[in-house]
Amino acid sequence: MKIASWNVNSLKVRLEHVCEWLTAQQPDLLGLQELKLTDDKFPVTELDALGYGAVFAGQKTYNGVAILYRKASMPAPLDVQVNLPSFPDEQKRVIGATFGDLRFVSAYVVNGSEVGSEKYDYKMRWLEALRTDLAAWSNTWTKLALVGDFNIAPADEDVWDPAGWGEAVLCSPPERQHFRALLDLGYCDAFRQLPQAPASFSWWDYRQLGFQKNRGLRIDHILLSKTLQAQLKACSIDRAPRKKPQPSDHAPIWAELA
Repeated sequence: MKIASWNVNSLKVRLEHVCEWLTAQQPDLLGLQELKLTDDKFPVTELDALGYGAVFAGQKTYNGVAILYRKASMPAPLDVQVNLPSFPDEQKRVIGATFGDLRFVSAYVVNGSEVGSEKYDYKMRWLEALRTDLAAWSNTWTKLALVGDFNIAPADEDVWDPAGWGEAVLCSPPERQHFRALLDLGYCDAFRQLPQAPASFSWWDYRQLGFQKNRGLRIDHILLSKTLQAQLKACSIDRAPRKKPQPSDHAPIWAELA
């Protein structure tokens, strides 16, 4: 089974890229973030033509999350839930669904703007709620994958210039502590379970040739429960879509499970 995550930074703009990637890579499950469109604009027909169904929660201009599932290999989704049960919020940031005995959750974590801001405080509260709900979900599902744009670079090796970034947002100690708290619930960072090339990133700024100079951050993650960790065979970041015209500033990350 191949699962994946991708912050597409506008599904309308990046639909062709997504369709090409689905056709080439054939993931069984793909979590999307930053749809930036309302539900009535979601490309159900285009995805169906490729053999994919979807559950989604859109929002105009900002946010929005979805799960795409390959109909040929996955059962129909059950128990679809939007947003965090313990954190009522108008922003569409989380969607989860059950496929057989697997719970799959696509999340778009708050950016936080800058340390000390109101948006950063919101991020801290949101991450605490995510931990609370992940702990509850773990009591129900032993096979659980939490994927998405976490807006957290967990360690200095996930930052192109650790000294330059310092303790800025995305790299601050409280954010990294929240990320570790999720792992402490019995989850692994799939990417770090296997040998990886140095300077492996999933996001690059559009400005100042960020991608061309590989000045990036690894902020997109796949977290696996212990049961799924035992099935992990491969995990990688696919830089190819980032090379296309008008790309998302994020690249997809995928994992293969036995």
